[in-house]
Amino acid sequence: MNTDRGKLSGMTPESELVPVESSMIQAVGYDAAAQVMTVQFGSGKLYEYREVPPDVHQGLMDSGSKGQYMNGNVIDCYPASQVRRGGR
Repeated sequence: MNTDRGKLSGMTPESELVPVESSMIQAVGYDAAAQVMTVQFGSGKLYEYREVPPDVHQGLMDSGSKGQYMNGNVIDCYPASQVRRGGR
């Protein structure tokens, strides 16, 4: 088992996905210890964003427009990797 939290290792128990109300995003997970936010988009694509501070994750969860918050505060602001392609 890979215990190096600095590397992309997939979902951890700390980052279980929580469904959200959004036309752009289906669910969000966050691992505070690793500062990794996992986002599942409406297309089914799953991305991990690294080096995301807790306040940015909380800002997303509190936002009335999660898509707008992602576009302005997360996408192209933090290192990201696609974990899974879309499709249902």
